[in-house]
Amino acid sequence: MSDGAVECRDVVVRYGATVAVDGVSLTVPRGRVLALLGHNGAGKTSLLQVCEGFRPADGGACTVLGLDPVRDHDELMPRLGIMLQSGGMYPWATAGELLHLFASFSANPIDPGFLMERLGLHKFAKTRYRRLSGGEQQRLSLAVALVGRPELVFLDEPTAGMDTEARHTTWDLIEELTRDGVSVLLTTHLLDEAERLAHDVVIMRSGRVAATGTPAELTAAAGIDLLEVRAEPALKPQLPGLKIAERNPGEYEITGALDAAAIADVLAWFARAGAQVTAVNTRRRTLEDVYLALSSDKAGVTR
Repeated sequence: MSDGAVECRDVVVRYGATVAVDGVSLTVPRGRVLALLGHNGAGKTSLLQVCEGFRPADGGACTVLGLDPVRDHDELMPRLGIMLQSGGMYPWATAGELLHLFASFSANPIDPGFLMERLGLHKFAKTRYRRLSGGEQQRLSLAVALVGRPELVFLDEPTAGMDTEARHTTWDLIEELTRDGVSVLLTTHLLDEAERLAHDVVIMRSGRVAATGTPAELTAAAGIDLLEVRAEPALKPQLPGLKIAERNPGEYEITGALDAAAIADVLAWFARAGAQVTAVNTRRRTLEDVYLALSSDKAGVTR
């Protein structure tokens, strides 16, 4: 295996006769964010449990920061930050008490007051955990995951329940972490979050890998799904294999198999018709478009 922060090779996880993870391989390079995407039941949580050392793989191999996450669990844990989606906190303790408690477990913690301020929690320092809103509990869980200065952070739905301002603050903080060399393995159902934060994406379906790549690679491979052309005079273009809608006189929305050759054919048609093209716009498919296509029941998977 290479020196990635996380290296999984052909990992298998079984629960009786059910195969939850079926030969998954992935790498989280150091100082980068990998987004692990998939519907509920795709196998993400089971794979994370292997990476975090909470259960052994039933097949394949996994190393985390160069160590075996199960055999070397005690040595590895001080170097990790694990943010759970919910739970794991004493409900009657205050937010400040909880963060100071977790800071005390680290030899060189980040100042809890700084993290409380950075995540907008300072005004809730004396509020009991059970009284915090869902978004406030998420911010506290993130602070707990980061207070020990981890080299690698596991983030499970990090902005669930947060308002827009808190979500953007969290995104900014995650980007700062990677600039400081921290590696991040992120799971999220917010595709705009994955598209903004992730350097690399792994999409899982039915326990296997459906696609891997950077967000730009995945969206580029999916192609363009809308071409807008404005031309004078207004015409009635006929282009085989493409669907054309005239929204206003001289304004066309064209959909279909829009690769580079097809777009060139469209513009050539207007030129031959003597029309002056005054504007051309394209809409490339988003990561959400790719995700929905690849994670559907009709999509294929790759090994």
